[in-house]
Amino acid sequence: MLFDDDDLYQELIMDHNRHPRNFHDMPNATHHADGNNPLCGDKIKVFLDVQNDRIENISFCGSGCAISQASASLMTEAIKGQPVQRAHKLFEAVHHLLTADDSEIPADLPDKVMALSGVKAFPMRVKCATLSWHTMLSALEHGNNEVSTEQ
Repeated sequence: MLFDDDDLYQELIMDHNRHPRNFHDMPNATHHADGNNPLCGDKIKVFLDVQNDRIENISFCGSGCAISQASASLMTEAIKGQPVQRAHKLFEAVHHLLTADDSEIPADLPDKVMALSGVKAFPMRVKCATLSWHTMLSALEHGNNEVSTEQ
């Protein structure tokens, strides 16, 4: 299920921007990281509660463009309750979806996350869409770290 380039701001993206899911601070997070996209002004914090190699809870807070906020919201829905290994696989699939030159659609990607596929046609927006995913991965791998799209 691919969305046309004209559907970049289609209803699912706009809904997740207007009503982001899992948008809150998590004081008892076991992992967290900050993300920054200075070109667009996106700033995000991702919080994870990892127990027994499973992401029991995930949330984010911050501000940014519609693509950045929607992507973070979609990410939290896709990853919540999943094993850490699955989160790594989803990161790789989303990264491939948005950055690979081929037209291959990664297998096993949730339909809602596929709404981000239209971003690929707008190279300047790819960093907006991937910021939360890179920040989540950094939180899992490094604990508390800052991620920047310009490093």
